[in-house]
Amino acid sequence: MDRGRIIFLNGVTSSGKTSIVEAMQSYDDPFFYVVANDLFENTIGDKHLQTDYWKYLSEAIIMMYHTAKVFSDHGKHVLIDGILVERPELAPHYEQVKIIFEGYPLEMVELYCPLDICRQRNIERGDRREDQSEEQHRMMASDIQYTYSVDTSLRTPEECAEMIINKLFKSE
Repeated sequence: MDRGRIIFLNGVTSSGKTSIVEAMQSYDDPFFYVVANDLFENTIGDKHLQTDYWKYLSEAIIMMYHTAKVFSDHGKHVLIDGILVERPELAPHYEQVKIIFEGYPLEMVELYCPLDICRQRNIERGDRREDQSEEQHRMMASDIQYTYSVDTSLRTPEECAEMIINKLFKSE
């Protein structure tokens, strides 16, 4: 059985990751499963998150990557809705990702959005801190080797999803 492709959608909060994931999941072919930082954060009790947020989240994120590998091993395509931040608890995060997914069909997709637009989206959403995207941007891993990049400020999530799918699945 061929391994399913692992598409890592990397971007700061409010860059459009979840909206693009939802748009990509509307396709029948290819069909995608999803693992996401938010979903795996919910596997941790609030007490522990309040005690040592990054320690527990870091462990859950590593487990999320291994879960993506299980889907791939079963021939299923999987989207990772995440962000590669370099924190002491995860360092070197990007290097760990490369090691964990060595030999797997991993595609790194940058979801770029100007920080001023992310800030405005954070304000409009009301469930994020206004400067949360900037904070994440300062922690984001550098020198990531992207397969593809989309500017989410220029297109709708549906258009971005179509571009990603066309690039990764239809240009073969």
